[in-house]
Amino acid sequence: MMAKYLILIKDAIAELLGQKLRTFLTMLGMIFGVGSVIAMLNIGEGAENEALKLIDSMGVNNIIVNARDYEKEELSEIREESLGLNLGDVNAALATLPFVEGYSASKNIDVYDMYSDFNKSQAQALGVTVSYFTNANMQLSAGRFLTQQDDDKISQLTVLGTNTANELFTGTNFSAEEMLGQYVKINHVWLEVVGVLEAPAGNKNEFQGVQIGGDRYRVFVPLSVSTQKFSSDILASELDSIKLNIAKGTDPVVAAKAIDSLIKLRHGGLDDYSLIIPAALLEQQKQTQQIFNIVMACVAGISLLVGGIGIMNIMLANVMERTKEIGLLRAVGATQDDIRQQFIAESFTISVLGGLLGIFFGLVLSEIIGFYSGWAVSWSGTAIILSLSICMLVGVGFGVFPAIKASKLNPIDALHSD
Repeated sequence: MMAKYLILIKDAIAELLGQKLRTFLTMLGMIFGVGSVIAMLNIGEGAENEALKLIDSMGVNNIIVNARDYEKEELSEIREESLGLNLGDVNAALATLPFVEGYSASKNIDVYDMYSDFNKSQAQALGVTVSYFTNANMQLSAGRFLTQQDDDKISQLTVLGTNTANELFTGTNFSAEEMLGQYVKINHVWLEVVGVLEAPAGNKNEFQGVQIGGDRYRVFVPLSVSTQKFSSDILASELDSIKLNIAKGTDPVVAAKAIDSLIKLRHGGLDDYSLIIPAALLEQQKQTQQIFNIVMACVAGISLLVGGIGIMNIMLANVMERTKEIGLLRAVGATQDDIRQQFIAESFTISVLGGLLGIFFGLVLSEIIGFYSGWAVSWSGTAIILSLSICMLVGVGFGVFPAIKASKLNPIDALHSD
């Protein structure tokens, strides 16, 4: 049985090669339809993976509280009611909200000068608590993270982001290990390098309109150093960002409402801060991706429908052109089933070849789009298998009618046709 089908496919390929241009034009609908769908799904898959990496850096079980930026005049009025984000907010949350299990915090440093003995940098500097690194799922390329002892002793130490380290030590060919023990000056403060971060997996620093990440271009110092060794605006809040660790099993939205109520109470009822719920952002991303997939499924369906109509059209034309051939085959003993199988094999072969070329086109297109746009691209095996499977079904489905029409031709009338 298998040998019979292989012979049918071989004969179908030989027949299609006899009309190369017409066959190729027929396949174009499949090629462009499958190719565009695979390209978009690959880009969508890449965007989803990128989003998951960003969410992972924020922590799904965390609630992030950021201080809002205000003009100086407006900030003066706010400070009459609220001190801004501070460690007191953290301690209050830990003491009164049982689902808050831990925290990390950061303070932005106003940098006007940053350099080493080898080069300058425009990187951002942050004062951070020791838990900041683990909360952001950071990994080290060399050295160590900052410790509580560093913070207690106000030790002038720093951990460098990957790109910042490369920038500060441009031209030295230093490895990450060789950067340890070197000194970096931020404003008027010299800091010893004790750690260099590993490059994060993601490339983007924004998710759902929220600025996150960016650790490649940062310098980290103990929080005590940022508050006591560097000057800041007298009206500035003690902290710029707080990340509260929420117990597993706790509804993040409910937890965020409780945190919001607590901080607002401590801030005199003012909204001088904003809340970010990573779990809610992740859910929003999933819904957006689901809508995207539905739209793409519709586009794919329309594209393949058009391709299927093209296959049916060419097969009907083949039936008309090969009427005498069909009559001759019937005259020498071919059954109606043989004729049906022959024409279905041809339509099936066109669709499969179109699908394979479409897959190649889609993979190349997605890489080109990713290269020029900077978007992340991930190959979706499911999309490839599904597209090819649908192509096969379309080829068989739209080839049935022409095949039946060919098999029902009267052999005598077919032989006498012009």
